[in-house]
Amino acid sequence: MSSSQEPQIIRQVITKDIVTNHIEERIAESDIFIVDVTVRPGNVIEVTLDADGGISIESCTEVHRHLLKQMDREVEDYSLVVGSPDLTKPLLVRRQYVKNIGRSLAVKTREGNKFEGVLTHVTDTDITLHTRNKEDVPGKKSKQWVERDKLIAFDQIDIAKIVIQFK
Repeated sequence: MSSSQEPQIIRQVITKDIVTNHIEERIAESDIFIVDVTVRPGNVIEVTLDADGGISIESCTEVHRHLLKQMDREVEDYSLVVGSPDLTKPLLVRRQYVKNIGRSLAVKTREGNKFEGVLTHVTDTDITLHTRNKEDVPGKKSKQWVERDKLIAFDQIDIAKIVIQFK
């Protein structure tokens, strides 16, 4: 009896770490940074990039092409989208906060408190929002505008979004 040997198909599992490593190779020495990498079932890969000075379509395209060269569709099929952050999406990484100093943010903490103000400072562990709210002030009949700086630790932030203002 003869046994027929079928060629063995070697499959490459596409993981977030593999994709992230390929991106980091391409963006090293630039001001581009990774905001998010998602690999969903069916090898649907979504990459969100930003840059300290703002990300261009050309930069996203270059990273997209780099990933296409690094990952062989003949070995494992996938779909790939590389883009920039959507202004309506929450901030996810510290460098996004640094980039947006001077802009208005809406922050909801893990305890459910909500703050809105101008982002004035970012450290490795927290942010500072300059808030302006109407509050009861002793000795005054009506609420008064009160300005203060609110320190919020990163580990206490549930969601933070840029407040889009039309002037």
